[in-house]
Amino acid sequence: MSGRWVALFLIIFALLFGAALWYFQTRAYYRTLPPEAVQIGVLDVDGMPIALPVTEVRAIDATTSPLKFRACFRVDAPPPYLPPDLPGYDRAEPLVAPGWFSCFDAESIARDLAAGRATAFLGAREIASGADRVLAIYPDGRGFAWHQLGEEFLEK
Repeated sequence: MSGRWVALFLIIFALLFGAALWYFQTRAYYRTLPPEAVQIGVLDVDGMPIALPVTEVRAIDATTSPLKFRACFRVDAPPPYLPPDLPGYDRAEPLVAPGWFSCFDAESIARDLAAGRATAFLGAREIASGADRVLAIYPDGRGFAWHQLGEEFLEK
């Protein structure tokens, strides 16, 4: 009889621990940012920031990691809204967002970047310690932003 109680305790503990782990990975600490708090821009060839006029901004972030930032937006300017000599960013790797932040689909963005349907740009270097802000912008004005590890953390 005592073996059943131990097994039951372990199963209940595992279920509770799993639920808590899921919650802390996907819900806890995230906060929705107000649109006016999100600065969206790109760096020009000289590394100087160019602010982009954006609308429809939806963004999330967390204080636990600079890599939890994600944003979806629309560039509010007619094409071409970026300078023609603006350097692209070839290390773009969109990071997966929590499932409830439905406007950001990292796999779709990565496929579109690889196929040339979107272009990646460096939005800010060292936006947080060790993290750069990267943008993916589509010709129709849709855009996405995320933070990813900077060059100093690349495997050599």
